[in-house]
Amino acid sequence: MEEKNLEAIMGLIMFGGNAKSDAMEAIAAAKEGNFEVADQKIADAEASLVEAHHSQTGLLTQEAQGNNMTVTLLTVHSQDHLMTSIAFTDLAKEIIDVYRRMDAK
Repeated sequence: MEEKNLEAIMGLIMFGGNAKSDAMEAIAAAKEGNFEVADQKIADAEASLVEAHHSQTGLLTQEAQGNNMTVTLLTVHSQDHLMTSIAFTDLAKEIIDVYRRMDAK
């Protein structure tokens, strides 16, 4: 596997993992009623997802240019990690909203 592809794949895993961790911390903060921290953690998660998308876009651009790469288990894992992190961050936003509404009552 080319070094450039490996860096992009590891970027997907790293930034996806960071996003999921930040989203989990955001839920924990909201549960405690600390919505300022929850909002910051969600912003951090979204920033990590943007970075992950940059890594993914690099791989997609190479593919579109005809530079096909061999799909390995690591490649599949990185894509799975990203998609899980996106879904988790979206769900975290909804959970935080529920906590916010409960706190307002």
